[in-house]
Amino acid sequence: MQRHANAVWKGDLKSGTGTLETQSGVLKEQAYSFKMRFEDETGKSGTNPEELIAAAHAGCFAMQLSHFLAENGTTADRLEVSAAVTLIPGTGITESALTLAATVPGIDDAKFQELAAKAKAGCPVSGALGAINITLDARLA
Repeated sequence: MQRHANAVWKGDLKSGTGTLETQSGVLKEQAYSFKMRFEDETGKSGTNPEELIAAAHAGCFAMQLSHFLAENGTTADRLEVSAAVTLIPGTGITESALTLAATVPGIDDAKFQELAAKAKAGCPVSGALGAINITLDARLA
């Protein structure tokens, strides 16, 4: 399986602008720029690579955990995952912090923590992010 996305960039780093498009069409000529990436901490002016990595990591982890929970006979009612990706200019991406609030009937906290840790380690996006620190704060609701 292979998925693709395209980026077009025009100009220099600080004053240039770009657009992103995804194979699915979810992003179509989505603007991104230096300001969106490094200056607008609200994240409201547009997307950036770190936000897209965070979305990929949260989604992948949720899917992986749902699989392990189902194998355990404890299908989740709800998995709410956020991923916060940290970029330090001049250093690079240093961390992805996963936070999970889950509603899983019939599971005890010890087994839940075990499966959440297994999903963190086994999620393909976690594997791709192996050069950075990945943390997990997992809680049953």
